[in-house]
Amino acid sequence: MLDPFYLITATAARLERLVPQGVRLVQLRAKDLSPDALRAEAIRAQACCARHGAQLILNDHWELALDLGIDFVHLGQEDLDRADLAALKRAGVRYGLSTHDHAELDRALACAPAYIALGPIYPTLLKKMKWAEQGLARVTEWRRLAGSVPLVAIGGLTPDRVAGVLAAGADSAAVVTDIQQAADPAARCREWLAVTAATSAAAGRGAP
Repeated sequence: MLDPFYLITATAARLERLVPQGVRLVQLRAKDLSPDALRAEAIRAQACCARHGAQLILNDHWELALDLGIDFVHLGQEDLDRADLAALKRAGVRYGLSTHDHAELDRALACAPAYIALGPIYPTLLKKMKWAEQGLARVTEWRRLAGSVPLVAIGGLTPDRVAGVLAAGADSAAVVTDIQQAADPAARCREWLAVTAATSAAAGRGAP
């Protein structure tokens, strides 16, 4: 099981401010950095998560994860073209995979992922997407097709949309922009933690 709240941050500094709020699942999605800068960010994130008992997921950079001993990565469909999944499995590194359509879902499930992500559920301001919003019906469909594989919903999520997303079948709600653009990110993070914990408990899922 995944924690119902899945935080995504772009920097180790932001991660260090938010993980102590009680975050248990966090992805470092650092873009456009030099190899040395990326390594430094990952090491900082890894140390913070170790101090606070949080699970760190490193986005894209599976080779760096192997080098640093980070045991969870997130890969997009493009990453699958070059990722050495066998090497990750040998090292005990789990991986989550992005999906946006049925072909990508089939490909992802064939790779035996730790979770699959579906998005964008709602319109997102984070980046220009070539896919239209998926909607809650697609979440329910993905839940059925994924079987026992955990499902992460991402894209345009806000606290008032959590109940619908989890009721539709998602195990975890991944959040980027809503916290990133909040006037008080730490307070918004605490709100997310409370809402997802309450919603998950009401659904009878219990702690991961």
